[in-house]
Amino acid sequence: MHKILALKKVIISLFTLLAAVSVAVIPNLKFSFDFSQFFPEGDEDLVFYEEFKKEFGTDDNFLLVAIPNNGSIFEKDYLTRFHQVSKEAKKLSFVEVSQSLTTLSYPLKTSFGYTKLPIVHLNEPDKYEADWAKIKEDGLFINTLIDENASSLVLALETKDELDYEQSVTLLTEVRQLLNENKFNDFHLLGRAYFYEAIVAMQKSEVIKTSLASFLLVFLILYLIYRRFIIVFICLISITLSLLLFFGLLSVLGIQLSAMAAFYPILMLIVGTSDVIHIMDDYLAKLRSGLEKETALIQSLREVGVSTLLTSITTAIGFASLLTSKSSSISSFGINSAIGVLTAFITVLFFTCSLLLLFKKKSLLRAKPDRHLWNPILSKVNKITKGHNRSILITSLVFTVICLVGIGRIDTNYEIKESLPKNSSIANDFVFFQKNYSGFRPLEVAVLAQNQNKVTDFDVVQESEKVEQYLKRQSAIRNVQSVNTLYKALHKAHNLNKSDYFVLPTDENVFKTYQKDVDKLARKQKNKFVNAKEDKARINARVLDVGTDSLNVVYTNFKSFTKNKIDSTLVKYKLTGSGVLLDKNSYYVRDSLIQGLVMGLILVALIMALIFRNLKILVISMLPNLLPLLFAAALLGYFGIALEATISVVFAIVFGIAVDDTIHFLGRYRVGTAKGLSKEEALEVTFQETGRALIITTVTLFFGFMILLFSEHSPSVTIGLLVSVTLLAALILDLLLLPVLIRRFL
Repeated sequence: MHKILALKKVIISLFTLLAAVSVAVIPNLKFSFDFSQFFPEGDEDLVFYEEFKKEFGTDDNFLLVAIPNNGSIFEKDYLTRFHQVSKEAKKLSFVEVSQSLTTLSYPLKTSFGYTKLPIVHLNEPDKYEADWAKIKEDGLFINTLIDENASSLVLALETKDELDYEQSVTLLTEVRQLLNENKFNDFHLLGRAYFYEAIVAMQKSEVIKTSLASFLLVFLILYLIYRRFIIVFICLISITLSLLLFFGLLSVLGIQLSAMAAFYPILMLIVGTSDVIHIMDDYLAKLRSGLEKETALIQSLREVGVSTLLTSITTAIGFASLLTSKSSSISSFGINSAIGVLTAFITVLFFTCSLLLLFKKKSLLRAKPDRHLWNPILSKVNKITKGHNRSILITSLVFTVICLVGIGRIDTNYEIKESLPKNSSIANDFVFFQKNYSGFRPLEVAVLAQNQNKVTDFDVVQESEKVEQYLKRQSAIRNVQSVNTLYKALHKAHNLNKSDYFVLPTDENVFKTYQKDVDKLARKQKNKFVNAKEDKARINARVLDVGTDSLNVVYTNFKSFTKNKIDSTLVKYKLTGSGVLLDKNSYYVRDSLIQGLVMGLILVALIMALIFRNLKILVISMLPNLLPLLFAAALLGYFGIALEATISVVFAIVFGIAVDDTIHFLGRYRVGTAKGLSKEEALEVTFQETGRALIITTVTLFFGFMILLFSEHSPSVTIGLLVSVTLLAALILDLLLLPVLIRRFL
């Protein structure tokens, strides 16, 4: 280390060069948002859906535009402008199909063949009342293209599959321009492109806000602690550099930032600050004792640097435990955070330490150090642990029981709206469609013909109709459509367009006539529902955002229905689609969370075993770190917070950071005993020399994560609150429970 520090100017120059490169490549960083990031990777249902998409396309390639009108939509001026928008929308970029009540029509069979009847007679206001009566009687378009009160209409745009961010922004810009040209200022949007635009905008805003807020927080805390601008400058430069290097590395690796990106600035700044404080505190103490700069720094690195390295490794392991998640968004967040933690440590170890040696003692040291303020407080805490050890153990046991009760109350009934920016246009639009239409969640049912049958055979179609009717009876499911919709529409057309005839014909010969007509007149519409071999088909629908647990009950009941009520020798049915996969991910959250934490605990235990080579210390070190995890889980249960993929990162953060305090405390205790101090003397020295740094870093972490309370992203707010409170609990356990365990068992 002596040789490395001798090259301090070279090291500083090298890091400065790397920072310049990072600044140059950071603008290339891209933000992404795709619900597929939360699909359970490796799951057989995901494999099935990927194959299903190849034949039928994606189920989220739509953009819905709802346009309200004061009073009723049956007003000529409104309908004329709406119809103009519907026609012009076909010309928009990336739009494949444009549909609305003003562009669709009823088919009617006459002696001369099929003709069309308008659903809405645009230029005949005297027929509007009859048009509305017919729409209500049919019920086909209610909650789909018109709401129950006829106060708004929907323009349904089918887009190309999997639009990227730039394409989404282009489409939405054109849509808004078209609406403005036709004097529609009040409208609501819903669809993949809109989600993409809104979430990426939120990500960019969150990263900027959290970065600035974190910098301000770190500045205030460091200044209050050290009261020397030069020290604050060194710390901020170091932390800023580590953040630049981290984002630069992500850019070079081509890693896109997801919805979790807002955590990176906080994690880097807070973890980096923690590393700086531990080394800085010890270094300044040694300078005050009269040691020369290089000697003081070498000793600090030997005594505190090793513990700081170990805490960085254990923190990285905590985040790396997220690799067990089946969600690519969560697992990539875990590995990226682990890289960030190690980047911060390397920056502090080399750059910060080199920078410290450039400044004179008097520039760094305060005339009146504030140790005299801390020492009595820390001694008092130590005396409390000595005099009330039994009470502390009993309280810890009761605390554990209370946590276990809370854990039993955890649910996973997550709703999509919880991930949307608070009080934003997209959140309001989402609620509008949830209340007035069929919601956002797509539902796909794969129809799989068996034993050489075809999905369009009369008997198979009858079975599919049973499934459709079952789906329509579920309150959460709306807008059910399939190839049967085409056959029923023709049956209605053959019977004077009477609503009662929107059913499948009971006569097979009549049905075969409709089959031929569909093949001849509606081949394009049929191909949306049936594949080329006619051995597979789709039934699609929309599902209201009632929560994953509630929907999983619906899915389970559906499987039971198809198993008991459907002739499986003719056809089988399988739920699929992006919505089903998102909901299924909730099944994996608990399992992957437990697996990840168990693996993390094992790895940390191995590290502890290598460090301390003492089984008792290994057990003692684990207990104060398990309780904060139980506490975090209990908070979810008691406050009714749904455990979902994003919230699950709380446990990785808490575990990775909480174990740091334990390592620093035990590391300092071992240094004391190695010097020949008694158990009580070593504990007193540990409290005096490490307790202050533990409290300062925890307070920094607490307020750092509390920054997330100002986030627009509800899960981020929850994570910020949970992590902040839990880290305080971890500090209390390390300062109270850990000394008691040391006295009892070492």
